Amino acid sequence: MNFLHTLFYFIIAIGVLVAVHEFGHFWVARKSGVKVIRFSIGFGKVLWRYQKNSNSTEYVLSLIPLGGYVKMVDEREGEVSKEDLAVAFNRQPLLARTAIVAAGPIFNLVLAVALFWSVLVIGEVGIKPILGQPAAQSLAANAGFLEGDEILFVNDEPTPTFMHAMSLVISTALEGNGNIAVKVKNQDDEQTTKTLHIDTSETKTPDELYAKLGFKLFSPTLKPIIGNVLDSGAAKLANFKEGDLILRANEIAVKDWQQWVEIIKKNPNQALQILIERDGIQTTLTLTPNADGKIGASVKIPENLLKSFQVNYSLSPFAAIPQAFKTTYFYSTSTLKMMGQMFVGKASLENLSGPISIAQYAGQSAEMGVVHFLKFMGLISVSLGVLNLLPIPILDGGHLFFFALEGLKGSPVSEKIQLFFQKIGIVLLSLLMSIAMFMDIGRLFQ
Repeated sequence: MNFLHTLFYFIIAIGVLVAVHEFGHFWVARKSGVKVIRFSIGFGKVLWRYQKNSNSTEYVLSLIPLGGYVKMVDEREGEVSKEDLAVAFNRQPLLARTAIVAAGPIFNLVLAVALFWSVLVIGEVGIKPILGQPAAQSLAANAGFLEGDEILFVNDEPTPTFMHAMSLVISTALEGNGNIAVKVKNQDDEQTTKTLHIDTSETKTPDELYAKLGFKLFSPTLKPIIGNVLDSGAAKLANFKEGDLILRANEIAVKDWQQWVEIIKKNPNQALQILIERDGIQTTLTLTPNADGKIGASVKIPENLLKSFQVNYSLSPFAAIPQAFKTTYFYSTSTLKMMGQMFVGKASLENLSGPISIAQYAGQSAEMGVVHFLKFMGLISVSLGVLNLLPIPILDGGHLFFFALEGLKGSPVSEKIQLFFQKIGIVLLSLLMSIAMFMDIGRLFQ
């Protein structure tokens, strides 16, 4: 069921993004007077097709949803009848051909703006960026961050949630910016700016950087009261129930939930005698934590406490417009900078994600809610738009590069030269996809 869930949302996400990309080519081609023979979403076996008449566009939905294409009348791809010469792609002015090719990735970037705008208007619930005590000798500790500090801005960008704050810090650092200004508010409401000094040459992946940063989310002291108990777990087998107050573990008094977690972690596969209080009556249960130091039970969090750390972040429809453009620009430039860092060896290839990882992210984001899924689609739409604008032959950016040369020299680049570089482009793209797939498979085994 989890596989089907992941596959379903992966198909939805990729299908929408590909459809928008190809619709960009299709729409501008039609507006430019070019005849479109086929508009296809997917490759392989045709599942559905529609054509109004023999002279109109054929709309196709195929089995493999990992791409699509728009087939136009073009003398380079076959014989064209005399009546269709005027509507052939290759006979259009340079500006029209450029607009048709550029429309696909541009439509993806426009879609990203619309998706980020939707996220901002709908709003999301997050945890306030209030910090716990940073790890000793970490970058955060060296920069002077203290427990209780609330992050307000990262390089003048507002940070309404902890996840947003960490995302900004990590993405900014991975772009190569070694000094990051972080404005915080302490427990006395005093605002100060602290600077993170990061040696980006030593850190190549987000996970490595997050570990070195040493930031921790503030965790209030919680009573050792059992909350949700999973149906399959050591706590269920030991007959723990929601509301049980942990008093002692093997004659050790348990004062708070953190101490309880540490006791469990230190005693995998070891039988523990746990004294609890249930409905005012004390009783002893025998608990054997799993080999991974877990029991399948969570802490009971008082509702008012949880609400005090939550924040609802949203903008009005008008105010969200410039912010959506700003967010799209930020992720677009971050994507380009990350690609550049990987190209020169300053960022790890582990930052690449192939179809397996993208499918997993699609399923996970959908499980977290509509807002997270829309945000995921926005990020992928940015990546698709930026990637297709790169001057790599076979991609849209490669065609645009040849058009630029045509504009400079006053005549089209010869088909022989274009074909040669397209073969190189196919090799490069295949190599990139192979590396991404290799990274994906490696993550599955980790």
